[in-house]
Amino acid sequence: MRPDELRGALLGWYRAHARDLPWRGDANPYRVLLSEVLLQQTRVDQAIPYYHRFLQNFPTLEALGRADLESVLKVWQGVGYYARARNLHKLAQTTPELPHTYAELLRLPGIGPYTAAAVASIVFGESVAAVDGNVRRVVARLEAKSNPTPSEVQSKADQLLAPDAPGDWNQAMMELGATVCVPKRPRCPDCPINAWCQGKAQPHLFPSPKARKQTSVEAVALVLVGEGGVHLEPRVGSVLGGLWGVPMEEGEGALERLQARFGVEARYLGEILHAFTHRRLRVRVYQAPWAAAEIPAERPLSRLDQKILALALP
Repeated sequence: MRPDELRGALLGWYRAHARDLPWRGDANPYRVLLSEVLLQQTRVDQAIPYYHRFLQNFPTLEALGRADLESVLKVWQGVGYYARARNLHKLAQTTPELPHTYAELLRLPGIGPYTAAAVASIVFGESVAAVDGNVRRVVARLEAKSNPTPSEVQSKADQLLAPDAPGDWNQAMMELGATVCVPKRPRCPDCPINAWCQGKAQPHLFPSPKARKQTSVEAVALVLVGEGGVHLEPRVGSVLGGLWGVPMEEGEGALERLQARFGVEARYLGEILHAFTHRRLRVRVYQAPWAAAEIPAERPLSRLDQKILALALP
């Protein structure tokens, strides 16, 4: 393999075919950081409207740092993976301005190696390879490796990196993985680096799919309906912490515990299913009258609670 030829082929393709995305070509570190955080576990078409919405409410890192967490989560509502918003808010409270190097970025709360490398290379031109799931897939197929280790992928990405255009290169690798070298039915004939790919004959073998285990959990949600709204309480924990929702319990005796806690007799409404990354919830939804209530639209709610309320308040 001649690295210069491969780099030229991929960069030429990227500059001719890159999607027109609102954060592309933007040298503002905060906006690039926001786009990278949003794109973690969120598709581009879903991320774009939230990108604009977030910037309308928090146009600068300093403005984000001044905001309270609940207002940040309200704007983030619907994107999911709320730890991203909590970490972004915490980062904004730590510094009003992003540092310029990979090493310094990596020290900030919620910034991992990929995000630090993406911002450092795209905004500040630092020669550091950014490795996300798309890049891992491209490298695995180039090398015909079914299960490359993170260090093997990073090492290869470092070797391939175009030192004179690290930002464009990292975006080109990610763009290739997102649009051509996709997980299923990759468009190998359209790939600009097809000639160098060792796995193109059987691309579905590289990399091997990761088994994802989901634990099934039974839960009960109690919708307490009052005049003009429902009773809500703050969520806690790493997944939904900072959001609000209806009272919920897991495990045996959940309904009895909820009824005793609020002194009510609840009636059954139905059930919903909701999947998190490692947990699949089956939630039985009950309803009971309540005196105090508030309007759900005024609080940040998870998709789970929105589904519960849609069943209870059609």
